[in-house]
Amino acid sequence: MQVIAHIERTKKTTNVELPAKATVKHLLEKLTLNPVTVLVTRDKKVLIENQALQDKDVVKILSVVSGG
Repeated sequence: MQVIAHIERTKKTTNVELPAKATVKHLLEKLTLNPVTVLVTRDKKVLIENQALQDKDVVKILSVVSGG
């Protein structure tokens, strides 16, 4: 299946080929992104790592900013 990922940090959009029944975790692994450093959203809703993705999903990957 194909997922379109808009990566905020790099301001790039990429088509990612994933196996059927892939999850957010699979997507982040494929993009070599650490799940602790990003949030993944679909339709303005935050997705968790074990949430399933669908063919032709469009997701945004946002960087998490922390400080003290």
